[in-house]
Amino acid sequence: MEEDIKKNIKPHSPEENSKPEDSKQSVKNEAKGLLESIKNFLIELFDFRDDTDQEATLEAIKADIPFKGATAWILIFAVFVASIGLNANSTAVVIGAMLISPLMGPILGLGMSFALNDINTFKKSLINLGIMIGLSLFASFMFFYFFPLSEDTSELLGRVSPDIRDVLIAFFGGLALMVARTKRGTIASVIFGVAIATALMPPLCTAGYGLAKGNFSYFFGAMYLFTINTIFIALAAFIVLKMLRFPMHKYANAAKRKRYATIASVVGVAVMIPAIFTFINVFKENQVNTEIRNFIKNEISSNPSYLLMESPYEKESKTLELKFFNEVSEAEENSLKNRLLTDPRYKNLKEISLKIRDSDTKSFDLITTAYKEKREELQESKNIIAGLQKQIAELQETISTLNARIEQDALNKNQKVIAFSRIAKDAKIRYVDIEQISFANKLSSKDFINIDTIPVVAIKWNKKLNDSIIKPKERELRNWLQKEMQLDTLFIKRD
Repeated sequence: MEEDIKKNIKPHSPEENSKPEDSKQSVKNEAKGLLESIKNFLIELFDFRDDTDQEATLEAIKADIPFKGATAWILIFAVFVASIGLNANSTAVVIGAMLISPLMGPILGLGMSFALNDINTFKKSLINLGIMIGLSLFASFMFFYFFPLSEDTSELLGRVSPDIRDVLIAFFGGLALMVARTKRGTIASVIFGVAIATALMPPLCTAGYGLAKGNFSYFFGAMYLFTINTIFIALAAFIVLKMLRFPMHKYANAAKRKRYATIASVVGVAVMIPAIFTFINVFKENQVNTEIRNFIKNEISSNPSYLLMESPYEKESKTLELKFFNEVSEAEENSLKNRLLTDPRYKNLKEISLKIRDSDTKSFDLITTAYKEKREELQESKNIIAGLQKQIAELQETISTLNARIEQDALNKNQKVIAFSRIAKDAKIRYVDIEQISFANKLSSKDFINIDTIPVVAIKWNKKLNDSIIKPKERELRNWLQKEMQLDTLFIKRD
């Protein structure tokens, strides 16, 4: 029995033992192949080096650097268009100015000169950019200084306080612009889009507005935004050209080449340092402002017992002032200050001092009582006015009735007499410049024996009318009155 069992059990062959190991290796090879395929797909998807035209890119950037002739006039016109758009608070007009502005050329030239160690292009770009900035500031200053309808608008105020978003817009916009520039067959829509997004012209015009109005906080804030855009667009150009390995500029003289390389490196680092500090500072400011908004939302707005009026933040003194309409107790004030210092959600607000200004309950009650009393007085005044208006209407109706009776009596006595009230109304409708009209029968004698009755109409005209205008009007008026009043003779007297 045992022998039969042993006969039936066969030992595994070496080929059968190796099958699980082969299966594992096969899975590994397949996974490795899949990762390799994904890697190749991503490289092919994002690699744009094969689609780069280095010679055409350099020529296009250098062609946009010079500033003279038509380019100068285009810049001046773009400044005026942008200034008018900012003044009229028109986003569409400001966008149009961004599209026609030639400021982008020298900025890309700066980035290219750093990347390629081209000191001559750097000099040209820097000089042309400086001239463009000076001319833009002068033109916008002249516009806002002499234009009578200058006031703060949302378009202007949006360019005086840059934040982290402006840094990111300038950097990623610059990257998009340079990738489009290096592509064979430049994508015009990308260039236009970057010109709109990065907004180089509006900050300069806003700085000119600040100079014209003597508001230097506007000037420095707008120039800060322009500087951010300039530095990070140039930085983006530098990075893209370095990634694409554009050839460095070569000089015949080895010592000159080394000197220019050193100068380019120093200038590049000098530009990078403020760019880094700008990014860090703007990022920190943005964090502080965000946490202040969160603090007000979480600790104050969510509490129905607080009636917050305003919450100004002084960046220089690092003071957050909370102005309440209601009373805030000392315990509540200490609680708010403690949460500002200890809550991890407000870690960037540790150095900010909290200043609370409130109104006591008595003052609130007094204001409420005074408000109710004034409302009652207002309603009483409205009732009195309504009663007086009713009395006036009744008096006017009485006067109209009496006038009708007087005129009717006159008609009974003399059939030729007509309703003077109707004549007066019609005369005012026909001749709006009449201020007063009166009619009377005047007794007159030329030989001091016989007496004649002469109908006379006295007219008081608007004093602003010239005599040359009044005379033809009086002739027309006399003819019309004679016909209406059925008179053979009528004299017009001017009061």
